[in-house]
Amino acid sequence: MNLVNLTINNKSVSVPKGSTILDAAKKLNIKIPTLCHLNMSEVNIVNQCSSCRVCMVSVGKGLVPACGTLAKEGMNVQTNTKEAINARKRVVELLLSDHPQDCLICDKNGNCELQSIAANLGIREIRFKGEQSFAKTDTSTKSIIKNYDKCILCRRCETMCNDIQTVGVLSGVNRGFNTKVGTFFNTNLCDTECTFCGQCISVCPTGALTEVNNIPLVWDALHQNEKTVVVQVAPSVRVAIGEEFGLEAGTISTGKMVAALKSLGFKYVFDTNFGADLTIMEEAAEFINRFKENKNLPILTSCCPAWINFIEKNYPEHLNLTSTCKSPQGMFGAIAKNYLAPKVLNIEPKNMYVVSIMPCVAKKYECSRNELGQDNIPDVDISITTRELAKMIKEAGIDLANLDEEPFDSPLGESTGAADIFGTTGGVLEAALRTAYEWITNKELKDVNFSLVRGFEGIKEASIDVDGTIVNVCVVSTLGNARKIMDEVISGKSKYHIIEVMACPGGCVGGGGQPYHHGDYDIIKKRAQGLYNIDESKKLRKSHENPSIITLYNEFLDKPCSNIAHKYLHTHYFNKSKIIFCEIMCEGEKE
Repeated sequence: MNLVNLTINNKSVSVPKGSTILDAAKKLNIKIPTLCHLNMSEVNIVNQCSSCRVCMVSVGKGLVPACGTLAKEGMNVQTNTKEAINARKRVVELLLSDHPQDCLICDKNGNCELQSIAANLGIREIRFKGEQSFAKTDTSTKSIIKNYDKCILCRRCETMCNDIQTVGVLSGVNRGFNTKVGTFFNTNLCDTECTFCGQCISVCPTGALTEVNNIPLVWDALHQNEKTVVVQVAPSVRVAIGEEFGLEAGTISTGKMVAALKSLGFKYVFDTNFGADLTIMEEAAEFINRFKENKNLPILTSCCPAWINFIEKNYPEHLNLTSTCKSPQGMFGAIAKNYLAPKVLNIEPKNMYVVSIMPCVAKKYECSRNELGQDNIPDVDISITTRELAKMIKEAGIDLANLDEEPFDSPLGESTGAADIFGTTGGVLEAALRTAYEWITNKELKDVNFSLVRGFEGIKEASIDVDGTIVNVCVVSTLGNARKIMDEVISGKSKYHIIEVMACPGGCVGGGGQPYHHGDYDIIKKRAQGLYNIDESKKLRKSHENPSIITLYNEFLDKPCSNIAHKYLHTHYFNKSKIIFCEIMCEGEKE
C-alpha cells in the first residue's frame, strides 16, 4: 500500500494514496465540519461534490475544501486558522440567508446538520441580506414531502437516488440563483419513478426532505371511541427507538416500547413479527411449489413496498416472478380485521382501526393501495415511522428509558426468532430457509443460523444443500443492486432459485423512517446485531413452530396457500411503467 505522509495541525499522519484531507483528519480525530460530504463506504455511498464549502482548511497560502482535496506528500494543513474559520462562517451565513427561518417548527429541528454547524460556529446573526428563493412544497405523495426552500444543494439525495438506488428521479436543474435539486420538468413526485424508499430523507442534512406526518391522524384515532384502535410494531423499530431517548443503537427496547404504546392509549399492542411468521408460512410454501414445478423462478420476495414499486415501474414483464404474498404489515392487518376482530373480539372489521409502526416511509404508501384490503376496508389504516412514534412518546411526556417492561398482547403478539431477523438484509431469506428445509426434508434443522446470507454486502449469494438438493439463493440490498440482479435474470445468466430484495442499505434497520444515522453506518450494524441477539435468545426460532400461527391455520386459514389464505394473505401487482398510470394514482391519492 502506497502511503502519503502529511501534517494536520502540527500532527503527523500517514494515509493511503488517494485519501482526502478529510480522511486524514478523521484518522487524527480532528473534526472538520461538512454538509455535502457523505461517506458510507460499507455500502458504496460516497458524496463528495465539494459544493457546500463548509469544510475549508488552510493549505500553504490558500484555502481548499477538505472533502475534495487529495492528501499529498509533505502537505501542511491547518484546520483552525482565522481564515478557515471565517470562510466557514461566511458560507454558512450565506446558506442561512436563503433559508427559511422556521427552525423551531421544522421537522428536522434537533436533527438538522445545518443548524448544528451554525451553532458550533457560533453564528448568532446573518449579515447578508438579499433576494430569497421561493418554491412550492411537493406534497403529492403519501410518503415523502419535498420542501425546495430548505434545499442547500448538497446533492446527497441526488447521489442516493441516482447512483445508489438508480431510480433517477432527482437531479440538479437550472443555473445560478435558480439552481435546485428537483424532478424532471418540476414534475410532482407521485408522477415520477419514485419508489418512496425514503433514502433521500435519510441522507438529507436539512428539512428539505421529510416524511408525511401522520401523527395527527393517529392522535385523532386514539381520542375517539367509535373504533377499537390496535397497533403493530415492526422488528426493526425495537432496536432503534431507544436512540431517540439517549440509548445506544441496537439496544433492545421491546418491553419499554410496548409499555409506551399502552400508555399512549392503544387498546391492543401487537407484533408485526406475527405477520412475519405468517409471511414465511405462505412464502415458503409458495417457493416449494414453484421449485418442485420449476415454474416462475427465481421467486422474488415481496416484503419491501419500495422494491415492489421498483419492479412494477421498471420490470413489469417479470411481475410473475414476484411472490404473491402480502408484506408482514399487510398480513397482520388482514388477520387483525378478518380473524381477530370478528372471531376473537366479536367486533366488525370496519370497527377496528389498525396502526402500524414501521422503519419505512414506503409503508405509508403501501397502506393506501386499494388491493390491500377487503370490501373497501383497508388491511392497515395508517402507518407511522419510528421517528414519528418517538415524537408521540415525547409529546405525551413519557420517559421511555425508565418504563417498566410490558409484553405484547395475545394472540397476535407471539412470534419466533425467525421473524425478528426480518429487519436486516438476508433475514427474510434465512427465515424462509429454516422452514423450507424442514418442510422439504421432514428432518429437524439443528443449526438454524444460515451465516452465508448474513452480512452487509450489497449482493450476497450462496448455494444451500437441502438434503442433497441444491438451492441457489441471493440477497440484495439497495435498488441499484436489485437492478443488477434483475438484468442477470432477464439475460438468462441468473442461476438463483430465490432472491431476497430490500430497498434500503442494510435492510429495514437502515430504513427511511428510522432515527437519523447521519452517515454512521455502524449504527445500522448495531441495530442488525440487536435483532440477531433477539433471535438467539428465543426458544422458538422457526416460523412454523409459532403456536399462535398453528392455531390460526387450524381455526381459520386451513393450510398455507389454501383458497382462504390466498383471499386474505396474497395480492397482485400492476404495470406502472406508464406515466398515465402514475397520474391516475396521484389523482386517487388527492381524493
